[in-house]
Amino acid sequence: MNEQTRPIESDAPRMGAVLEAAAARLARAGIDTARHDAKLLLAESAGRSLSDVDKAVLMDDAFSQFAPSPEARGAFESMLGRRESREPLQHIVGHAPFRYLDLDVGPGVFVPRPETELVVQEAIDWITAHGLYSPRVVDLCAGSGAIGLAIATEVPGAQVWAVELDTQAAQWTRRNMHKVGERFPDLVANYRLEVADATCPVTLATLDGTADVVISNPPYIPLTNVPQQPEVRDFDPDTALYGGSADGMMIPERIIVRAAALVRKGGLFVMEHDITQGDRTVAFARANGFTEARTHTDLTGRPRYLVATR
Repeated sequence: MNEQTRPIESDAPRMGAVLEAAAARLARAGIDTARHDAKLLLAESAGRSLSDVDKAVLMDDAFSQFAPSPEARGAFESMLGRRESREPLQHIVGHAPFRYLDLDVGPGVFVPRPETELVVQEAIDWITAHGLYSPRVVDLCAGSGAIGLAIATEVPGAQVWAVELDTQAAQWTRRNMHKVGERFPDLVANYRLEVADATCPVTLATLDGTADVVISNPPYIPLTNVPQQPEVRDFDPDTALYGGSADGMMIPERIIVRAAALVRKGGLFVMEHDITQGDRTVAFARANGFTEARTHTDLTGRPRYLVATR
């Protein structure tokens, strides 16, 4: 075994040395956030917080003091090896942050991304600006439930209908619905999951013309643009990634058509899309029932999501 792949011994003397060695291993594996990931794995394996790791490093504590049990030290080595092989950090720890929530994630469900938080914020800002209480919100392609659960817990009285076709992903939606419901008891009455095709005209047909907001993060990656990141390409389900055509627009276009039927006159539609699809989503929305449509950028300035009104 060479120097680059030799495991970190569980009895490494000091926390600082353990953290730096772990970060170096992850960096050699091509992980941009190597130190952050190593720190989070240290915390998770020992059942501690990130601030506990910082404190232990600052105090020059021994690794065995931070993680007293052999099980915890072994768990750290196992987690580190998994991350080194480019398994998503969120799969290893079993959860992912999204806005004010901590959601369970794992194989079979798309890991929520920070850029999708902007999509949610757009909808919440619109609801607030229009003074809506108990708005009707439809989340198409729910996945982990991130979008709909965020709105249900942040917007007073929001009534949310979530739609997810993939049965394995829907299991994660339900899991998070119950998890979040432990903190927000009203969620039981205010959040509903429909396991169905979000593009089908009969799905939630009783809501047609009544939704205040329709919001979606559909699969949209062009089939010709396979992601380079192993964490995305090899672990996120294909059904949550690819938009069904060479340009990735087939499913987003069907979502736009379904949203146009669901949303009421004057209502809002927000949809995340690929950075290459801004102009096309705007044009398609304007041609299919939306009087106003524009694309908004993410925090890096790239066109990221469609905002349209009836």
